[in-house]
Amino acid sequence: MRFCIAPQIFYPIGEPMPEAQFVTVSQAESGQKLLQFLERRLMGDVPRAAIQRWVRKGQVRVDKGRKKPFDRIEAGQMVRIPPYIPGYTNVTANEGKLVIAYEDKHIMAIAKPSGLAAHGGNKITDSVAGRLAHRCAKAEFMPTLAHRLDKDTSGILLAGKSYEDLRNLNDLFADGGIDKLYLAWVTGEWKDRHEVTLEDVMEKTGEPGSQKVRTGSGKVAIAKVLLLQKNQRYSLVAIRLITGRTHQIRVQLSSRKHPVVGDKKYGTGNERGAMRLHCFAMKIREKTISLQPPWTGRWEVPANALQVALGQLYT
Repeated sequence: MRFCIAPQIFYPIGEPMPEAQFVTVSQAESGQKLLQFLERRLMGDVPRAAIQRWVRKGQVRVDKGRKKPFDRIEAGQMVRIPPYIPGYTNVTANEGKLVIAYEDKHIMAIAKPSGLAAHGGNKITDSVAGRLAHRCAKAEFMPTLAHRLDKDTSGILLAGKSYEDLRNLNDLFADGGIDKLYLAWVTGEWKDRHEVTLEDVMEKTGEPGSQKVRTGSGKVAIAKVLLLQKNQRYSLVAIRLITGRTHQIRVQLSSRKHPVVGDKKYGTGNERGAMRLHCFAMKIREKTISLQPPWTGRWEVPANALQVALGQLYT
């Protein structure tokens, strides 16, 4: 296919030239920075660098005037988006299945399966964010994830349904206003019968692409662990996160000789199948959202153990 070139945008020959769009900022989108607004409206069809060039060169207008990328926009303002053809840059939306565990007028709780990335990225063509973009393509504000889970971790992912809702979730996560409870099967027999507090300092080490998180220096990481059941080979534990460091649960458990079953990065590498780490429940102010892990067979968690685990959120 041959292309003719307009500034920074490629149009396939034979296609009609697109026209500029004029869109009105909805109440749900009010308060965003202009760059955020455009990125969410374009859903990955135009790279951030190209959007910034549009704004810098005055191709984007707000109420017929020029703005800077980080100026905030308000409901009712008219935004001009210059011509572009979707589909000829990186498109992140995809049609994969997405299970919604809970939804109200402010938030969505998505059931993320193990093996699916939360966000797209280099060589990642399928993600929760991409499936959410496809599902909500006609929404005034694209529901946006407020946090992430490791690719091989299953469980609850929260998304805000308006910019204000997203900002509120982000603030709650930053201030420790959301309690997070995980379930994990670990190797070995967990000895403590009562809840114990794990406290370490940890940081990333190694070259890009092969980094690992190690204990011994860095930022403080704290979690509370409660044994639910065990046998001679494996133990089921509930983990309440007090801090939220990268790979925190996996590193803290592995450093105590109890790696998460199926953890290829911090475990022994001998366990087959999915990693048995699941974000089971979140307490947001007075609301508790829970999602039973999708584990079956010997990994299935009995109902009474789920109830005991939930009690950790209220201690």
